[in-house]
Amino acid sequence: MSLGSEKAKEICRLCAEICDQCAEECEKHPHDHCRKCAEACRKCADECRKMSSFH
Repeated sequence: MSLGSEKAKEICRLCAEICDQCAEECEKHPHDHCRKCAEACRKCADECRKMSSFH
């Protein structure tokens, strides 16, 4: 990341996509632990998107 590698940005974008998909799956279930997982995945996805936009 510190060298501006495009591959690092791609990895962060992929991580965000994976976290979004996990959140979507967990949101389908009514259990408290699933809601907590979905929330954590959404936060992770947001952070990964931030990382992928660094120049």
